[in-house]
Amino acid sequence: MLYKVVIFGNKETTEKMIRFIHNEIIPINLIITVKNITLQNQISGYKDLTTLSNELGIQCFQVSDYKLMDKTSLEFFYRNSFEIGISIGWQRIIPEQILNKFDFGIFGFHGSAGHLPYGRGRSPLNWSIIKGHKRFINNCFKYNPKADEGSIHSIKVFEINEFDTIQTLQYKSFLVGKEQISNLIHDYLDNSITLRPQVSNKTSWYPKRSAKDGRISLNSSTVEIYNLIRAVTHPFPGAYLFTSKGSKIIIWEAYPFDYFLDTINYKVGEVIEIFKKDMIVKTIDGSLIIKNYETDDKINAKDILY
Repeated sequence: MLYKVVIFGNKETTEKMIRFIHNEIIPINLIITVKNITLQNQISGYKDLTTLSNELGIQCFQVSDYKLMDKTSLEFFYRNSFEIGISIGWQRIIPEQILNKFDFGIFGFHGSAGHLPYGRGRSPLNWSIIKGHKRFINNCFKYNPKADEGSIHSIKVFEINEFDTIQTLQYKSFLVGKEQISNLIHDYLDNSITLRPQVSNKTSWYPKRSAKDGRISLNSSTVEIYNLIRAVTHPFPGAYLFTSKGSKIIIWEAYPFDYFLDTINYKVGEVIEIFKKDMIVKTIDGSLIIKNYETDDKINAKDILY
């Protein structure tokens, strides 16, 4: 069987982009998604796409492994034909055997503050906030067997401002991604896809992040703490500290509070005051207001977070 337009993905953003493509650009013929429960629990913003496939009448092929090298997956790809694939929230390398089955190739997105190959690797949106970058270059590129190494179809740039969180960056990425996918499909239909190589002379890699990387270091500046919190807030696992009783406090929303308020009588990490639920906490170079958090403990003024 021939599948002309195929989407790879597992996330809420995948669902939203599928609706856009299928309803406004071109019918999608196949969704490829993961059904492994263990993997699902490791995917921030995971979405079961089977309900969507039934709603829109799109065939869905569920795989048990991201590697796509199990017998069932290989048999499926070998016995069918494909034209173009688009990866939205798949976030893994697709094997060369699968890539070669697509006449026009499989395309996906990756970006960073600099032009590729600067900023290859994992969690680029999160890292861009953590590192305090001011822009994000979103690349739509053709996959090859190596991570983030393929030739580029289009580039769109958007701002990272001081108010952004990982969620608002996902919104921005989605908005520019809609335009990039529209242009890609237009070129696919015209058989006029053109690519350019990655040209930067600086290669760098973002390392993989996990939930434990959300631990806040109180040796960091107020801005560095703020950047980490907004980089790993919903839909990610959140930044965290521990209370004086040893319970975890997950911080979803916080902001720099004051750099000049006299806090000489307080220790770093000490709760200066609580206003309803808002906590003012001393940092190395100022103070932080924590507005949205979760913990099993009751926290009082003078308690110390660590």
